Amino acid sequence: MLTNAMLGGQLVAAYITIVILQLNPRLGLVDLPALAATVAVSYGVHVGAGFYVLVVLRQLLATEVLSPGWISVRFLVWLSAIASTLGAALMWANLRGFAAVLEAQTARRMTGGALAVSVCAVVCVVLVVIHRLSGRRSTRAGAAMLALAVTASIALPLMLRGPGAPRPRAARVPDPAEVAVAGDARVTVLAFEGAALDVIVPAAAQGRLPHFARLLESGASMHVTAIKPTQPSTAWTAVATGKLPAKNGIHSAATYYPLGSRAGLEMLPDFCFSHALVRFGLLRQHLHESDDLTALTLWSILSAEGVGVGVVNWSITHPAGPVLGYQVSDRLKAHRGSSIELSGAESVWPREQFATAVAAAQQQARQQDAAGPVGAEPRTLVSSPCEADRAFDAMANSLDAAVPARFRAIRFECLDAVGHYYLRYAAPGAFGDVSEDELQRFGSVLPTHYGRADALVGRELDALRPGDLLLVMSAFGMDPIDPGKRLIERVFGNPELSGSHERAPYGFLMAFGSAVRPGHYPRASLVDVTPTVLYYLGLPIGRDMDGYARTDIFTPALTESRPLTFIPTHER
Repeated sequence: MLTNAMLGGQLVAAYITIVILQLNPRLGLVDLPALAATVAVSYGVHVGAGFYVLVVLRQLLATEVLSPGWISVRFLVWLSAIASTLGAALMWANLRGFAAVLEAQTARRMTGGALAVSVCAVVCVVLVVIHRLSGRRSTRAGAAMLALAVTASIALPLMLRGPGAPRPRAARVPDPAEVAVAGDARVTVLAFEGAALDVIVPAAAQGRLPHFARLLESGASMHVTAIKPTQPSTAWTAVATGKLPAKNGIHSAATYYPLGSRAGLEMLPDFCFSHALVRFGLLRQHLHESDDLTALTLWSILSAEGVGVGVVNWSITHPAGPVLGYQVSDRLKAHRGSSIELSGAESVWPREQFATAVAAAQQQARQQDAAGPVGAEPRTLVSSPCEADRAFDAMANSLDAAVPARFRAIRFECLDAVGHYYLRYAAPGAFGDVSEDELQRFGSVLPTHYGRADALVGRELDALRPGDLLLVMSAFGMDPIDPGKRLIERVFGNPELSGSHERAPYGFLMAFGSAVRPGHYPRASLVDVTPTVLYYLGLPIGRDMDGYARTDIFTPALTESRPLTFIPTHER
């Protein structure tokens, strides 16, 4: 029973390996052994143990006890039907979930592989029926058909997937212009990670977020479709480049390396708890850096065109590279007092502004210590990102005074961190197990931090001049974690996690300025932001970008005087 169950478990592991290969078309088949071994010792063993439990239960509950051989067709026909069905379902689910970010050729090959496994799964189910009708007697013909179906279900997807293709080269970043071009219009992007209109709209209507209410009433607003995997790195890189992961090279937060392999994976499959492999050390991860980008960012394009920029805490900006203005990478983490965790002066550009950025963060920390805590932040996982947000805000203000910029972008992570752990107290109806005592203690945590975000919006609204554009956005929202995932998090020692964005909840985009036409507009995409900013600043849009300029949010006075212009690409 054990050997047959383990064979079934390894068959499931084979299908998971195929899905990983399909999602990572750059991985060569020469690297297959290391990947297959990693999956086999994780999924294969655990699924095999699950199959063994099923077999034992069948033996305990059945009227006729079977005595299988080491390799039993009677058992394997059932296990193969289950495994191939699971494999086909996993392939279809990942194909559907990642359809928007897969290259067209990858999607076609993955579709062919899913069809092949589905057909083989049907064959295995038919063999189960034949086996039942024949009185559970194994025949050589049945065994041969089973072996052929299982072999085809593995070989065909591998053949369709191909041997792998080389990874695109990193984008060559153009040198910044030596002198800024003349111009008065400024664009500011406030990016609030994990913020959701579902929280903002009712709070604004109740008067608790007056500045967000002003954006909703007098500006343009729309939902934004998130992408999968819904991670900061993939989402904010799509915003910054106007291109989806297939073109910008960032498919996830990191590159993942199987045991004993130097070939990394760009994506991990969904619906099979694949990130547990990272948590338990079976996959080594290397966080992406700016050198991994295969597309130019908006600030690189603007710098080359002579538009001064200031970028703070944006994903995949380390090490901070040359721009016409300033840049602080997301790797620079300044905490209270003089304790600074950083990755050297390469976290800041220009390098000589490193001391300015650190001094601003430390000054802010001292002021905060004197003023006392902002809201309830009892968990380190929440307090650290919120402290970092305040530090990054201070850095941005200090650097902007020293190096003025026409385009500014700063990302805030606090709302996302708070939402993960305090959503259940802000939306208790979605969970049902929140006590009155917990509501009294933690019910105000999330609203308090939304209030801080509202204050930041108000500050930028007050600083706007005629012709300026303010963009306030979130790349993805926050959903209540489902009961199954909640149970798993309890097992893994993280029982307080209550918010998730795995199902890619909508983000939002709000625009405000003298050239913005108020209203609620049709849904946008993350990749629409870069073309829209280029259009507003009078620059051409690359035809190789996946997004579109949202000219509909601007007044006719602007759109009639400023036609859309295009160039083949900004890449050089």
